[in-house]
Amino acid sequence: MFRRYALQSALALVAVTALGACATHTPAPQTLAETVAKTSSLQTFNALVAEAGMTETLKTAGPYTVFAPSDAAFKAVPAKTLDALKADKALLKSVISYHIVPSRLASADVKTGNVKTLQGADIALARAGTFVTVEEAMVEQADIAASNGVIHMVDTVMMPPKKK
Repeated sequence: MFRRYALQSALALVAVTALGACATHTPAPQTLAETVAKTSSLQTFNALVAEAGMTETLKTAGPYTVFAPSDAAFKAVPAKTLDALKADKALLKSVISYHIVPSRLASADVKTGNVKTLQGADIALARAGTFVTVEEAMVEQADIAASNGVIHMVDTVMMPPKKK
């Protein structure tokens, strides 16, 4: 009798172990900062976010919408302009903040109009069918989800208006 229960217990343990190994584990949602860092075509933006001291902002609860310029978008910026940004941390922070909206906006939720950025200035959003624009930039890849917001990869680096 003991052997029978021992055999049943052993079989049950093997079955539970095997089923546990087959279970898929959903990875924990990543923050905007982690998502930007792991996205291969956003490495320049990621480096500039770090230089501007804004990585922690992209780790906080948010929610935020980040209009992140792709690496190709940064290649179109004159080297002299990028050097000036890197040399002036306040200006760099202003430019990075201009790409961030303090609310979650999925591409389907975009309505034509202005929204305020973290930098303080308004940016113009527009949607026509599945096409979304922000200022003069076109969204190339929309709705990259993160635990604290959403990223839309854009094809242009946007410069905030000069303060008067």
